Amino acid sequence: MSAPPILRLADERRVSVVRDAAAVWRVLSDNPIESCMVAARVADHGVDPNAIGGELWTRRGVDESLCFAGANLIPLRGDVIDLNTFADEAMRASRRCSSLVGRAGLVLPMWERLESAWGPARDVRDDQPLMALNSHPSCEIDPGVRQVRPEELDAYLEAAVDMFIGEVGVDPRLGDGGRGYRRRVASLIAAGRAWARFENGEVIFKAEVGSQSPSVAQIQGVWVHPECRGRGLGTAGTATLAAVIVGSGRVASLYVNDFNSVARAAYARVGFTEVGTFATVLLD
Repeated sequence: MSAPPILRLADERRVSVVRDAAAVWRVLSDNPIESCMVAARVADHGVDPNAIGGELWTRRGVDESLCFAGANLIPLRGDVIDLNTFADEAMRASRRCSSLVGRAGLVLPMWERLESAWGPARDVRDDQPLMALNSHPSCEIDPGVRQVRPEELDAYLEAAVDMFIGEVGVDPRLGDGGRGYRRRVASLIAAGRAWARFENGEVIFKAEVGSQSPSVAQIQGVWVHPECRGRGLGTAGTATLAAVIVGSGRVASLYVNDFNSVARAAYARVGFTEVGTFATVLLD
């Protein structure tokens, strides 16, 4: 028998922290591509808040409403009242989260309520096609793309920082001199989730498997060295990683900004198709 939820009162509304892992898996399994980021945490650590780095909230039952609340807010299911409730609960926290991310139809209504309390976002990306591939890529793969080795951390980190600044608009080394970001990248390499093509010891293509659930793996951090763009490295490199994911029995997934026509065309050549729409609100 699962443990009972921890109940909180939010004004006259009841919000609970979910302890029923089976109920959570019912929701996550309903749309495994969309829920990959949360499913990866639950698969590895269960639903205990201390283990997954956040709480899973519901207002009226997990099948009707569910939201992950940690460093990021990830709404998974709910109507307008549920989303408002989750937003109000988030506003009671001692600090705002780093971002909101997930299905656009859930993220954007939550942000409308949160913005008045948290202030303007650094960036709102309200139209991000969510794409998936469940078969071998439809283009050539790059045999030169391989898993990064631990001793290659410094070279890979240089490319990762450049990608992060270009994509997010913030230097990930700020605050602690880069120690935290270095640890994060090193952990991806140690887990075998960082892939790259090297030429003369320098990274010219990189990509990572970010979240990985039992059925889906999400590609992130795709980057090509500025001097090497236009050679098809991004398409072939992404195809290589997608082929590895599909070969493991998982669906390969990613999401991309709608205005990034070059990336969208590359992913289409690989064989990715659009399966939904994400939105990301960047705060920190």
